[in-house]
Amino acid sequence: MRKLNHFIKLFFVAIILFLNSVNVHSQDSTNSKLEIGIYERLGQKIPDDIILTDEKGQQVNLKSLVNKPTIFTLVYFRCPGICSPLLNGVSQIMNRIDMEPGKDFDVITISFDPTEKHELAASKKESYFTELNRKIPDNSWRFLTGDSVNVHKITDALGFKYQRQGNDYMHSAAIMVTNKDGQIARYLYGVEFLPFDFKMAVTEASEGKILPSVNRLMKMCFSFDPEGRKYVLNVTRVAGAFILLSLGIFIGFVTFKKKKITTKNI
Repeated sequence: MRKLNHFIKLFFVAIILFLNSVNVHSQDSTNSKLEIGIYERLGQKIPDDIILTDEKGQQVNLKSLVNKPTIFTLVYFRCPGICSPLLNGVSQIMNRIDMEPGKDFDVITISFDPTEKHELAASKKESYFTELNRKIPDNSWRFLTGDSVNVHKITDALGFKYQRQGNDYMHSAAIMVTNKDGQIARYLYGVEFLPFDFKMAVTEASEGKILPSVNRLMKMCFSFDPEGRKYVLNVTRVAGAFILLSLGIFIGFVTFKKKKITTKNI
């Protein structure tokens, strides 16, 4: 039994050393990437003073467009990577869900590239509207652009961190759901969404519920590769998660074994 206890102590020390090394690596990686990713701002409200430009070239107050549960997508329209799959995911879920855009929820897509103008936004809107197999109100899915000041306000409010790389950007993929008052209620990660998850997010937002995200595997285990323009597996993080899981199984096994030995001795 003493040997077993000694082994357990050594195992814990090894785990601690490994996790420390992973933490240092993650911090260095985070600093070098300028905190690229999604940093949830649950419960916070969209600022009242954000002025953007709509598809027709008219300036609009962003907050004035939010009067029901609203889905926000942050992209840049000429993106060669995950922006198109993200918008495709939104259009596909709108085709599949039994809720009505414009009645139950709205969608607002905003370009975070301040060089993009409303003409490109209008072109993208027309393209994605043709992919829908249902007719939706024109104002139920808005495509907006803006200057660097206002773009920074909305990306900061939604916790969306990105970095310019040449003519492109490194960024993550997610949609943000707000309630009718512009309060952030839920984040859904990735580029494809299940009808149930989407419907629940909209329903919870309409009921004023604010819940933390459950499905954050992409953010935890994958990093964006700017050269390959895709998400790649982050081996260090996955290894850390695997070791923690193994540790839990090991402790459970040892505890069960000790109880079994104690019962036999009795």
